Amino acid sequence: MKRILLFLATNLAIMLVLGITASLLGVNQYLTAKGLNLGALLVFAGLMGFGGAFISLWLSKPIAKWSTGARVIAQPSNPTERWLLDTVARQAQKAGIAMPEVAIYEGAPNAFATGATKNASLVAVSTGLLTSMTHDEVEAVLAHEVAHVANGDMVTLTLIQGVVNTFVIFLARVVAYFVDQFLRRDGEERGPGIAFTITSVVCDLLFGLVASIIVAWFSRQREYRADRGAARIMGTPRPMIAALRRLGGLDHADLPKNLAAAGIAGGGVLALFSSHPSCEDRIAALQQA
Repeated sequence: MKRILLFLATNLAIMLVLGITASLLGVNQYLTAKGLNLGALLVFAGLMGFGGAFISLWLSKPIAKWSTGARVIAQPSNPTERWLLDTVARQAQKAGIAMPEVAIYEGAPNAFATGATKNASLVAVSTGLLTSMTHDEVEAVLAHEVAHVANGDMVTLTLIQGVVNTFVIFLARVVAYFVDQFLRRDGEERGPGIAFTITSVVCDLLFGLVASIIVAWFSRQREYRADRGAARIMGTPRPMIAALRRLGGLDHADLPKNLAAAGIAGGGVLALFSSHPSCEDRIAALQQA
């Protein structure tokens, strides 16, 4: 899968922490003490929204390693590890990016790519994927992940997340302001009260869920693009189609939520929140390309 999600989960956690911290430091009071200052609120929302998204991006690689237990291959200790390094190096050169770190982690079939920039990325595959697929199929999966890196998908997703974060924070505080004003008693001192803080946190969560639907839609479009990128790197779509067919019949593992949007095997219980199209849809798109 490739971004519902550690990136989204981390982003949401950071946003909540930043929002609560802002309330404790009195930033919300500054914004609303003399009425609703929409201009100042929008600037505040933008700083918080993009700040949370870029902190998530900056932390993406170390969190990915920690959450999956991925072991970076510094020196290959067996032929499989040597083949992985050589394959990713060849694909990275074709895609015009710096050599990513390559890692293996224990688990059922899956893989993911992450990193703050194209030239500081990580490509990781599970032991289950290596043992359940042919070399051509694993090579196609690696090409898919390298294509994600070459397409700058992590940065693109971060920018999209920053925009939706901004609107979540802005709208949540507008709603919180009017709820607070509605509940305020006549003659009570102006400025945000406890209703403002509680409502803004609740709205952050509710609007954040809606925003995740938007982010998931963009994530699904990235998957189609990475599939096409893998076909270009491989010189033919056949290995990628074979890999998707294999994945469709395997009991693949769910990645930690912060990495769900970053893996090869995806989907979700609810289609709107799924970071990946179905394998069948991806195969059909490749066959028509």
